[in-house]
Amino acid sequence: MNFSSLNVSRNLYTVGKGISSELARFEAVAVCGFRHIASTISMIRLGDVRFDFAVMMLHSTAPPIPNPLCRGINIGRCGDRPHGGCAGTRSSRGPILRHEPRGANAEPGKIVPPLEISPSISRGDLPAAYNYLAYDQGRIPAAVLFSAVPFGMEPWEYAAWWFEGEGASLAEDIYHRHNIQPLLCSTIGPETAGWYRKPIESLDDLKGLKIRFSGLGGMVLNEIGASATLMAGGEIFAALEKGTLDATEYSMPAIDEVLGFHKIAKFNLFPGWHQVSTSTHLLINLDEWNKLSAADQTLFEMACTAATMRAITTGEALQGAQIMGFKDKGVTAAKLPDDVIQELKRVAAKVMEQEAAKDADFKRVWESQQAFHAQYQVWKEWGYLPRDFQ
Repeated sequence: MNFSSLNVSRNLYTVGKGISSELARFEAVAVCGFRHIASTISMIRLGDVRFDFAVMMLHSTAPPIPNPLCRGINIGRCGDRPHGGCAGTRSSRGPILRHEPRGANAEPGKIVPPLEISPSISRGDLPAAYNYLAYDQGRIPAAVLFSAVPFGMEPWEYAAWWFEGEGASLAEDIYHRHNIQPLLCSTIGPETAGWYRKPIESLDDLKGLKIRFSGLGGMVLNEIGASATLMAGGEIFAALEKGTLDATEYSMPAIDEVLGFHKIAKFNLFPGWHQVSTSTHLLINLDEWNKLSAADQTLFEMACTAATMRAITTGEALQGAQIMGFKDKGVTAAKLPDDVIQELKRVAAKVMEQEAAKDADFKRVWESQQAFHAQYQVWKEWGYLPRDFQ
């Protein structure tokens, strides 16, 4: 399948199960191709992976070529804004490229399940999609490191590692083997440490706890005796309500509010030790990517770079007001005790060491992140005010 073979009139793809699609409209302004472009875009609130895929066909008046197709998606409260970047691209051959999302009634999970997004792109069944790379962990162990790492890098630090360090080159080396070109298209701040029915005051309070937790963070909790499981976003509330789950994490406070966890679990704990930042990527079939001119490849890179910046700013702007509204909902914001955080950090280091020993790519990426973090930490400690400065 090439980019130009799709019928744009049916192009809204969604993934995952659970939450009913909830349309919203908003204005997105992108700075791409050195030009400001405002466009109204349809948004489908997330299914399973926090992303529903609104397909944007890009047009050009140049002779027919396999034009790029970008799946831009957004959760209005999350800050993921790849559609803004795509809206802003300008063809090196002439006119501004436009997108026309269609098919707002598409059912979540109908086109491709979340765990099959990358394989579908690799085979060429999908030319491109926006994906959370941790969903590839089962087949590409190192993939999770490009998404979220316990006690890992903050969003601006991760972005620096990706763009200025070895991040992009490592991701390309690994994903090119799977016929995929990865582009960083969103980085947001920490998730919460979860929603609980009672405060967590010691590690003993976590032992035996049935909790929805994803990725490496879930592996850490299992090491200390919790029962962590990955569950689709739309299934979490019912599981909490039925008692199948005692607690859950999912995302940032403004996104969690949409899912209604606060109606059952009244303690929202911080900090988000397991996902200090969360990054998502635009994945493009490598054969299709290689057909593009260098100029058009650069436009996609510019679009995703702009989208990454807006993801950080939007996500950071929304959370304070959300937490300030907890009292009205009967929610208590609380911090994990320092000794609990220190033990989680110790166990996280053990898990990372174990995973690195199993897979050479995991080890290579993890060592790159550690080296960059050590160097960045010098600047952070000298250049920034301490967090507890009054």
